[in-house]
Amino acid sequence: VQLQASGGGLVQAGGSPRLSCAASGRTFSRYVMGWFRQVPGKEREFVAAISWSGGSSTYADFVKGRFTISRDNAKNTVYLQMNSLKPDDTAFYYCAAAPLRVGIQSSDYAYWGQGTLVTVSS
Repeated sequence: VQLQASGGGLVQAGGSPRLSCAASGRTFSRYVMGWFRQVPGKEREFVAAISWSGGSSTYADFVKGRFTISRDNAKNTVYLQMNSLKPDDTAFYYCAAAPLRVGIQSSDYAYWGQGTLVTVSS
């Protein structure tokens, strides 16, 4: 599975961008999809994940109520709707695919896209 993330950019605090991650291959619907983020010099951290069917999702506490993960298996795409952004949300955002189960560890994910940078200005 090859993943291509997009949708990052410069956003004002309180803004609501949507990140997209397009996947290649015909087995997209078999993978759990996740979003992680990383600030240079810090560890990558889990943001959100969604089951293969889209029926269940899980979020990091710091984004609950603000971010929503969704997927469209017909379009091989997973989304991250980000609302009420804060300057602390500034980071590179990565999408990832996991073959087995919804996980919150980087090691649960086998495939990674390149990061898309979200910069939140105050």
